[in-house]
Amino acid sequence: MPFEPANLPDATATGLSWRPATMEDLENWAGLIARTAAAEHPVWYEKRGDLVHILESVKNPAETSTLLGLDSDGVARAYGRIAKNPDGDKATGTACVDPAWQQRGIGSAVLLWQEGQVRTRFQADQAAGHTTAPPRLRIQTEEQHEHQATLLMGHGYGAVRWFNEMHRSLSTDLPHVPLGEGLELRTLDQIFFEPVRQAHNDAFRDHWGSEPRDEESWRFTIEEPTARHDLSAVVIDSATGEVAGYQLTSFDPDSARDRGYKEGYTELLGVRRAYRGRGIAQALLSDAMNRYASAGMEVASLDVDSANPTGALELYLGMGYEPVNRSMTWEKML
Repeated sequence: MPFEPANLPDATATGLSWRPATMEDLENWAGLIARTAAAEHPVWYEKRGDLVHILESVKNPAETSTLLGLDSDGVARAYGRIAKNPDGDKATGTACVDPAWQQRGIGSAVLLWQEGQVRTRFQADQAAGHTTAPPRLRIQTEEQHEHQATLLMGHGYGAVRWFNEMHRSLSTDLPHVPLGEGLELRTLDQIFFEPVRQAHNDAFRDHWGSEPRDEESWRFTIEEPTARHDLSAVVIDSATGEVAGYQLTSFDPDSARDRGYKEGYTELLGVRRAYRGRGIAQALLSDAMNRYASAGMEVASLDVDSANPTGALELYLGMGYEPVNRSMTWEKML
């Protein structure tokens, strides 16, 4: 059951023409996001390389999963997209509106388009036998962006989960946590990409909102433009060669310029269930901090679900991390 890019916002009401994004829009699209970020100062925002990955997605074709609003000069002023795994029980949404074009109802128009596309996407997946779940849309915002919270609450969304951004200064004494017998720490290499994907799916089976990463989504994770494989690591079971745990790091030079300090960001940290309780997470974090410091970085950072079932918040606090910012996930059943 194909689904079409229907439900486009009204051009007359919004003052913008609307269509899906294409590769020809990359610079225009990235420029919109950068202008918005310069005014709103998010912790992270999508860059050109991220947009290429979005347009390359097979699961979420750009023709039906992306939306650009263009002014009369062809300048991108608003953007929205949705993403969903075929067998998933939720879709996620991302959007932004040029600061000069806010307070005109455009954010609401994009949100309504996202909801319409999510309903249609769920109908298609249900008809294909991929899922029986009712349509659900989740959107992430930072606590500082009150205008986004106001918009979402006005459309019936509720905050269902909170996350903490945490920092650890690298100027103080760094921990050195050795691994236990039979475990070996290795720098991330291409030969580990697929084993780490499998380890990730095992490690995050009990995490709220997490879905298994397939080859496409994992490729986008591993090939993310700011990924730093030299600062990432895996822990190997010496007896079996199995990946017991891993940490994936990114470094964004644009963020370093905007925020005034260089930070190594732990994108993902996971330990397989069978290996928990052996200090692997602490060893990976210790190794990461020392790698970051050696690379000239000043801060180690990460995000954690405030209700993580593995006790991750306590782990990070024990390693010297401190909360500096909060974000939340909003949800609406459609």
